[in-house]
Amino acid sequence: MTTTAPTTPTPQAPDSPSATAPTWTSPTARHLWRRARGLLLAAAVLALAGTTLAALRSGEHTGSLDPRSATPYGSKALSRLLADRGVHTKILSASAAARRQTGPDTTLLVPFPNALSERQLSDIRAATRRSGRTVLLAPGPAATAALIHGIRTTGRTTVRPTPPDCDFPVARRAGDTDLGGYGYTTDADRAESCYLSDGRANLLRLPSSAGRDTVLLGAADPLHNKHLADHGNASLSLQLLGSRPRLLWYLPTDATPADGQERGFFDLLPRGWSWAAIQLALAALLAAVWRARRLGPLVTEPLPVTIPAAEATEGRSRLYRKANDRGHAADALRAAARARLAPLLGVPLTKAHLPEVLIPALAGQASGRSPLGDGPSLDEPGLRALLFGPPPRDDAALLELAHRLDQLEQHLTSPSDLPRPPRDKDISS
Repeated sequence: MTTTAPTTPTPQAPDSPSATAPTWTSPTARHLWRRARGLLLAAAVLALAGTTLAALRSGEHTGSLDPRSATPYGSKALSRLLADRGVHTKILSASAAARRQTGPDTTLLVPFPNALSERQLSDIRAATRRSGRTVLLAPGPAATAALIHGIRTTGRTTVRPTPPDCDFPVARRAGDTDLGGYGYTTDADRAESCYLSDGRANLLRLPSSAGRDTVLLGAADPLHNKHLADHGNASLSLQLLGSRPRLLWYLPTDATPADGQERGFFDLLPRGWSWAAIQLALAALLAAVWRARRLGPLVTEPLPVTIPAAEATEGRSRLYRKANDRGHAADALRAAARARLAPLLGVPLTKAHLPEVLIPALAGQASGRSPLGDGPSLDEPGLRALLFGPPPRDDAALLELAHRLDQLEQHLTSPSDLPRPPRDKDISS
């Protein structure tokens, strides 16, 4: 009579996908840092470049009617021409300073009277009584009533080349200029009304008995860089602002262009923005096309060639190594070990990955036995930590895990230490 050796059941594939699927672990701070450091570095470079460019261009001025601005609506060209004729231009940002520094030898220019507060208008009104000449650019009805009495302001008209139509020497020498905007009328005897539009003056001069005068311009176009060289704009601006050796240019930091000085949103954007916007839109379109090719569900297709299991395993391990994904590598090792140990313990493969089923069975088989050498502990906490523990901290810990799993399998499958599983039916011969 002969007895056959006990047959070892061949491990079958689990019935459910979750039986062999590795456990997903949350990414660690180190993983997040490695994935995001490229983007963070690029963002830091962009922020540094933006800060550097802003610092280099911090001295540039782009405000409307700013004597330091070279933009189309600035007045740097006029300021340079005045300086060539010996007129010293001083920019004031406080209305109180304008009230203190005006005198008979000064010209006070107020570019944005419609945007001033009541306190600022009060200071400018006081400065007007002391200044040799005060020039108000496009004051509206409210600003005109607050600064000068007896002036009636009418609606705005189109700015166009207009003849002087008056005896004011400054206007006669300048000739046609680009004026329009607000119209002004007054009953004062000595007032000079020039550049008429529908019978209303776009330039109104109000002289005083003390040799001072106030000039109201219906539009500020003659002072802009883009219009200074047109018609008699430069002549009119230089004569109005260059009659005294000192020019006080009142430009408050909190004033915004209003009424006649309004600019559209696109006028306030820096030059070259349109080309930058087109390039960004093109880049976004190309990125959308590139990403659209990767949308949709994954489609399984038969492989054109058969890949040996060893090569597939090696390729997968290299992917884990490249991504530093030790957690998934450890899950694959533990899942394979549990699948090999379950049949030896009489545990169905469908429950091989349940710790409450596998660990008691494994501890019962190994009770009373100690691991070989420095192998893993065979009590329930040690087995649970080995087969269902956390991801390894580093590569050395991953290698140690693989070594201990191998030791556990070799120890439990050793004929001298592991009780034989139930025999099949004896075969007699």
